[in-house]
Amino acid sequence: MTEREGVRKPVAPFITSTLQQEASRKLSFSVAQTMRIAQQLYEGNFEIPGYDGGLITYMRTDSVNLSEEALTQANQVIKQEYGEEYAVSSPRKFKSTTKGAQEAHEAIRPSDLSMKPTDVKDHLTPQQFKLYDLVWKRTLATQMEEAKILHTTLKIEAGRDRELLFESKGQRILFPGFLKAYTEGSDDPEAALDDQDVILPKVESGQRLPLETLSLEQNFTKPPPRYTEASLVKKLESEGIGRPSTYAPTISTIQDRGYVERTNDRKLQPTATGEVVNDFLVEHFPDIVDLGFTTKIEDDFDEIAVGSRSWKEVMRSFYPPFLDVVKDKEKNVDPSVARQVAELGTDPKTGRPVSVLLGKFGPMIQIGTREDEEKPLFASIPAEKNIYEVELEEALGYFVFPRTLTEEGAEEEVQVNYGRFGYYARIGREFYSLECADPTTVTLEEARKIITDGRENKSKNVIKAFGEIEVVNGRYGPYIKKDKDNYRIPKGTDPASLDQAACEAIMEEFGPTRKRGKRGASAKS
Repeated sequence: MTEREGVRKPVAPFITSTLQQEASRKLSFSVAQTMRIAQQLYEGNFEIPGYDGGLITYMRTDSVNLSEEALTQANQVIKQEYGEEYAVSSPRKFKSTTKGAQEAHEAIRPSDLSMKPTDVKDHLTPQQFKLYDLVWKRTLATQMEEAKILHTTLKIEAGRDRELLFESKGQRILFPGFLKAYTEGSDDPEAALDDQDVILPKVESGQRLPLETLSLEQNFTKPPPRYTEASLVKKLESEGIGRPSTYAPTISTIQDRGYVERTNDRKLQPTATGEVVNDFLVEHFPDIVDLGFTTKIEDDFDEIAVGSRSWKEVMRSFYPPFLDVVKDKEKNVDPSVARQVAELGTDPKTGRPVSVLLGKFGPMIQIGTREDEEKPLFASIPAEKNIYEVELEEALGYFVFPRTLTEEGAEEEVQVNYGRFGYYARIGREFYSLECADPTTVTLEEARKIITDGRENKSKNVIKAFGEIEVVNGRYGPYIKKDKDNYRIPKGTDPASLDQAACEAIMEEFGPTRKRGKRGASAKS
């Protein structure tokens, strides 16, 4: 057994990218949500008796510097909260590692470190409190003593001829230092386990150890994990792509346009739209989607900003050649071919080709081509289906929809069909999700019950109705609905007190809520 002492140093104060990463890891905030809440804390969108102004400094920055005033105050607060032994004897300074950092602003820190999170908790929303608490602790940690760690390595020889060697590593904290206030999160949970305390039993060199159990495990190489919003921000920063003000809108845009979607474990996975768009760009515009090109453009913008280069010169070097490429693609690239994902085979009934392609509202199956005398037939692919795994027989099965359950001439026709948001039962202009029902076997009686239950639930959720305008009690609270648009009701407003004029005023002032991109959303340039 060998033992050695080591130290662990605190990380730098928050900049925009690291705040977005930590809020994603520790608070499960999206980058857009993090920036929105940080803006509120900066602007002072709260009421604290006797306090005027914001709680944090400017949140769009790539500087890790702290002002002398902040360093002095941090030292005082650390001594008060944790004790003299936790405060550094001289201020700890950090250097920026961000490529192209401009450092126009200070690092993100509390405006007044004496304002402890517990002092302001009752005056902030839960999200505001969590983010302020994160910033406050991180700032203090940067000016606290290093943590002292005891690393232990235990090597055990085994086997008849001592031909086997087992090794185990452990560690324990001798002095917590900055860890008393803050520990950094990780994008890799398995790697994070390596930093946890593992205390090994005390043994002597040469001691014979009895074998109690032996567990055998086989590990396989795993593919790289998908990006989370946090790790994607880290990648953008390391490649010099974007600036503090652009990380959040970049990541929001690719989700809003339906190119990627967040999984339940917060990973970002490409949608069918995203894969087709990406393949098209890589094939036809390889220079434009190259990381090096994007980084160079960012550098050009920086030179323009400081006046060392003319924007006209930059545009002349880029735009004419780019325009030539675009015109060439318009002439020589068939849009329908560009949208095609795969050709599955031939329809046995018509002898026409069957293919998977990306349409305006998402992936679909097409029987025939535009050149045929008879128009092509189309059927949607379910959102949960991987379009690259669709086979011919399964694809042809999608053409049974819409299924009409009522007899011809019935007063109210009931159909089962597949739409943008999944399978549904339709009666007149009313649509009700089938959810768990099997759309291929659902009966008329079952469909009518789904419709009846849907109508009852809808009537229960409507608080007030003024023609097309409704005040609805939704999954996340009350909101105003008109046609397909939803409008958020301002905090503190009693939805039951709203009349039509008040609803219209809210709609005019705030506008409809932005809808997240879903699989199947059309790609917009």
